[in-house]
Amino acid sequence: MERNGDDSIRDAVGGQEPVLRSSLFLDHVGEVILCLNSDGLSWKLVQSSDTDRNICFRIKLGPPDAADVKFSDIYAVELIDQGVVHRSNPSSPARCLLGPEWQMHRFIVHAVQRSKSQPSLWTAAMYNFGHKDPQTCQMWVDRINASLSREMEDRPKNLLIFVHPMSGKGNGCQTWETVAPIFSRANVQTKVIVTERAGHAFDVMRTTTDEELRQYDGVLAVGGDGFFNEILNGFLSTRLKAAYPPAPADFVQSVGGYNDFSVDEPVADTSSHDEDDSPLIPNNALGISTLRAEGDSSYTDGDLKFLVPNERFRLGIIPAGSTDAIVICTTGARDPITSALHIVLGKRVGLDIGQIVRWRITSTSKVEPCARYAASFAGYGFYGDVITESEKYRWMGPKRYDYSGTKVFMRHRSYEAEIACLEIKAQEGTIPSEGQKKCRRVICRVDCKICNAKTAGDPNVRGREANWLRSKGRYLSVGAAIMANRNERAPDGLVADAHLGDGFLHLILIKDCPRALYLLHLLQLAKKDGNPLNFEFVEHHKTRAFTFKSSGNSSIWNLDGEPFPAHQLSAQVFRRLVSLFASGPLV
Repeated sequence: MERNGDDSIRDAVGGQEPVLRSSLFLDHVGEVILCLNSDGLSWKLVQSSDTDRNICFRIKLGPPDAADVKFSDIYAVELIDQGVVHRSNPSSPARCLLGPEWQMHRFIVHAVQRSKSQPSLWTAAMYNFGHKDPQTCQMWVDRINASLSREMEDRPKNLLIFVHPMSGKGNGCQTWETVAPIFSRANVQTKVIVTERAGHAFDVMRTTTDEELRQYDGVLAVGGDGFFNEILNGFLSTRLKAAYPPAPADFVQSVGGYNDFSVDEPVADTSSHDEDDSPLIPNNALGISTLRAEGDSSYTDGDLKFLVPNERFRLGIIPAGSTDAIVICTTGARDPITSALHIVLGKRVGLDIGQIVRWRITSTSKVEPCARYAASFAGYGFYGDVITESEKYRWMGPKRYDYSGTKVFMRHRSYEAEIACLEIKAQEGTIPSEGQKKCRRVICRVDCKICNAKTAGDPNVRGREANWLRSKGRYLSVGAAIMANRNERAPDGLVADAHLGDGFLHLILIKDCPRALYLLHLLQLAKKDGNPLNFEFVEHHKTRAFTFKSSGNSSIWNLDGEPFPAHQLSAQVFRRLVSLFASGPLV
């Protein structure tokens, strides 16, 4: 054992990495023994008594007297100027808020603190340690940084950030200002672009070259689901090459076959581009994606080609929208601080992405496909009418969805449509039989076994070889849930056991029914542990692809909160196509 100074001890424990110990003062706690272990820090109060504790009016103040903090939860450590350290709070109420103060040299450890009642809700904790010797403080900062270097490999160092100033309640810039210090403390370089118009982020992402994107470890959206959708589509529009979604033979014939079409870009509906710039590969080999190999930055599967800028590259969201369903499903909390901490700690989760291709015949009888991408949801009928109606009331902020939803519900419109979905094998996923009241729900969470299973999805399905389930009639809504879509209005989401990365979507068809019955369905959606799918007028299909054709008066499609007019479309899911800065909800 070697003693360093009067209170620092280095000790080899069981032949493992040496442990560093020092007697330090922790702000609002008192004198503690701080230990640096192989996996983190721990401390314990040297002594405590009923008359010398950090308790004020029976309220515990400051950090705990004893705790363990893993390096995986520490995102920064910094040496700060000499200043005040509150040793402890005396029991006297008159001096409770002040307490004795010492001038000391100090360093701060920044880490994640999880709520005991809500484990998915994270806060940024600061542990302020003090010592009379500045060299001791410097030594601790150096040793902690050396230990953190092993955690830094997958943590971001440089990020491109888009801020939507009018998102949600118009607080996008304020939300970014709230979380920006976290990125600064974590030494993450940021380039911030505050968008000035609709489609601004899409245009920047589409025109940014791969070489330019390689300098970043990811791109963040400070806004809502629709803003994230804009960035996602800009990113994929010129980088993803994919075969057309699989479809039944009669659907293929109705759009003139799948060969030799020019392809519109996802937003510019009227301009065609060369085949090399097309987001679709004209090919009859209708492959479906599989899981990306671990550590492989390229995503290839038959007719799908996708190259990400670098192995660390991820997308991310700081929630500032009206619904923020993607954030709730991927972090478990609708909280900007929680999301920022997931990002600086380098968390990663793979997301399924839906590709929706609109087929349109022009006035010259030319068939033009147009591709869009969605991360959470695609909806028609009720969902499309709400997004259309809500555009008239943007000045209302998030309340416009409640107002518009009420108006659309009272109209009670249904639409004629024909839907076909790809049947999956029984072992790939089961849906409760008709009339079944309850089923065992396997909720997607951190390290989800279902999402990580390598057997989900069949990469070699061809449209002509598959069995298609068909439905035709009048529908109040058609919904395709790529994830559960939990939000404040639907605590369990549209489909409680939908997963982030299993390669499937959940097709929900609401047949025309009396308004009272539809209200019961909506009330079940709004209820915790509700069962909104247990109605005779509701069809639920777990699938990897579907087609849609409308006739007569039509609604529009709602893709992650963005409108997308389409009378005829085909859709498929790419399994874990992109990575997000998140770990999945803990509960």
